[in-house]
Amino acid sequence: MKFIFVSGGVISGLGKGITTASIGLLLESHGYKVAPIKCEAYMNVDSGTIRPQEHGEVFVLDDGMECDQDMGNYERFLNRSLVKDNFVTNGQIYQEIIRKERAFEYDGEDVEIVPHVPEEMIRRFKLAGKNNKADIVIIEIGGTVGEYQNQLFIEANRIMKYRDKEDVIHVHLGYLPTPGFLGEMKSKPVQTSVRILSGTGIMPDFIIGRAEKEIDEKRKERIAWLCNIDKENVISDPDVDSIYKIPLIFKKQGLDKKILNKFNLRSKKKDLSSWNKMVDKINNSVKSIKIAIVGKYFATGDYVLPDSYISVIEAIKHGCWANNLQPEFTWISSEDFEKKPELIKTLKDFNGVVIPQGWGSRGVEGKVSAIKYLRENKIPYLGLCFGMQMAVIEFARNVCGFKDANSEEVNPKTTHPVIHIMPHQKEYLEKHQYGGTIRLGTYPCIIKANSLLHMAYSKSRNDKRSAISDMRISERHRHRYEFNSDYRTRMEEKGLIIAGTSPDNQLVEAIELSKKIHPFFVGVQFHPEYKSRPLDPHPIFVEFIKAAAKK
Repeated sequence: MKFIFVSGGVISGLGKGITTASIGLLLESHGYKVAPIKCEAYMNVDSGTIRPQEHGEVFVLDDGMECDQDMGNYERFLNRSLVKDNFVTNGQIYQEIIRKERAFEYDGEDVEIVPHVPEEMIRRFKLAGKNNKADIVIIEIGGTVGEYQNQLFIEANRIMKYRDKEDVIHVHLGYLPTPGFLGEMKSKPVQTSVRILSGTGIMPDFIIGRAEKEIDEKRKERIAWLCNIDKENVISDPDVDSIYKIPLIFKKQGLDKKILNKFNLRSKKKDLSSWNKMVDKINNSVKSIKIAIVGKYFATGDYVLPDSYISVIEAIKHGCWANNLQPEFTWISSEDFEKKPELIKTLKDFNGVVIPQGWGSRGVEGKVSAIKYLRENKIPYLGLCFGMQMAVIEFARNVCGFKDANSEEVNPKTTHPVIHIMPHQKEYLEKHQYGGTIRLGTYPCIIKANSLLHMAYSKSRNDKRSAISDMRISERHRHRYEFNSDYRTRMEEKGLIIAGTSPDNQLVEAIELSKKIHPFFVGVQFHPEYKSRPLDPHPIFVEFIKAAAKK
């Protein structure tokens, strides 16, 4: 196996994940199997207990691993599902080392930070490559060089490079700002981060310069000279209107061929045709559509960031491009509707509205009020996980007449717990076992015949069978509460369609309203956004956008 390490300098959020995903796509287009790995420096075992504002969206894999949002980027670019082996945290590493020490697997050695921690990391990298049957493993080191937390990942890189010089290369992503008051691109930040990296014993093989514009020849020469690197290995990574164009920008500069040459590998094939067609479709989709996302994890201090819902945003984009449209996003805090109820009427200005995942009681009444307005005014609505639960609460209150209907998560004393805790989850909460205990990963679901969701999935599958047959699908989950089936019959009598259930018919997985009374009103307990990809848009988002475009 060959190994590529990707590090970043100066600031986080430069795009190491997109760089890693892009390199992976390019190498796979040459016929090589790639295994991307995301390394997180935090001591958490996984990302599941971290606040979205703290570290962005929690992405869930088929096997239930709660991980960093970059894993979603990897899946979207490579168009395939990954597994828990592809995600490594310091918490996992230390947990395993302590387990081994307690089991006497170090044969009485004193267990130390070095070499045992980096050696365990190296073991994990090679195991992931083996389990993924990979030719090339790409390891993204979270954070920036010079941070205390990720030094041991860098040390693992150094050890591997020392042992197998021909099989390990390093790609460093640096920042080249163009301050407005200067009007000139500055290379000092890249020089500084490369100097810090070289102090760990690693010299980068490639420097990728993140900047507003392409790097000019003068700055490439300066970076090459001062960072001890060949000029042709300084790669420009300018701002673009779509992250899916980055692989083509890299390819234009020959990054893929240069990496193969470093490894003394030849191209087995050359096939980026599907990706090129998809990017052409993005370029040719010019008509815009207004989509609002009503959530509560946008704000961080004085700033509003979309990172908490990145998979939802990308899935909406995929659905738009499938309909030859461009999304125009507006982020709305559900708490704004609670403070100023009159703002609800601004929802009429949107073609469609999405309420994504969430936890706890904050902002709940704002979401319920929004859903009532969307239902009554026939504005296309898609509720994801918590968004489905809020739709059930709204329907129970305003259609079924259960005025205090609520979720036990929000109000444990409600007389109408239309959303209640899953039975086996009570024990976890009583023992304060929060991490990795909720319903996670892929589960099967039976979609009801003749439903709107059945139609959506049938189109995606090009299924010619009669619409009278139920359909089995599988989707990813991340929740602790569920629809209370004690209320199922009464809600169905009032017009709520149970469009999806677990195979044993015990769990309600999806609800909707008839197209006769609403153009698109759908809620799903699962997370379809996790499985949407630019080359394979999720059918629920495709149909949601199609309905929204008609408003």
